[in-house]
Amino acid sequence: MKRYMLIIGFIATAIFLGACGSNELENTLGWEVQSFEATTQDGEPFSTDDLEGEVWLADFIFTSCTTVCPPMTRNMVNIQEKLNKEGVNVEIVSFSVDPTVDQPDVLKEFGNKYGVDYSNWTFVTEYTQEEIASFAKESFKTAAQKTEGNDQVVHGSAFYLVGKDGTVLKKYKGDTNVPVEQIVEDAKTVAAD
Repeated sequence: MKRYMLIIGFIATAIFLGACGSNELENTLGWEVQSFEATTQDGEPFSTDDLEGEVWLADFIFTSCTTVCPPMTRNMVNIQEKLNKEGVNVEIVSFSVDPTVDQPDVLKEFGNKYGVDYSNWTFVTEYTQEEIASFAKESFKTAAQKTEGNDQVVHGSAFYLVGKDGTVLKKYKGDTNVPVEQIVEDAKTVAAD
């Protein structure tokens, strides 16, 4: 009987420790990112093929934004610095929601203004307004609407964590009260898989 209880104890401990050591995120979204083609801040072609097998963070911004985009970009710079410091291999992609205005050189100037490290952060543009609106809605369940005669674009202010298989795993606040440490920990977990 004592031996039986000892075996049960070992099995329970093994199960408990196995669960604690799991590299799985809980309550993931599972949204599939649709394919896209774009141009980077350096004028280079860029598509979902370039992100195959990568863990990445995404957001939606535009350079003439007067509200959420500047703090979002500063917050993403902070996240990038923490990820790089910890040696976590994560790409960052910022999709312009105002592609007519945000030509590659405009995006580059915007990134430079915030001290972006382009080694793992790409700004993309050169698709139509309709394409980015559809892509944002289908892949990230967010808006990217520019109305006629308005220089501002209605868009979401979240950050998204995308797994190696191209599915959106998590969504976080990107403008205020950003859970920076949680994003870094989640990215680390997914990158380790």
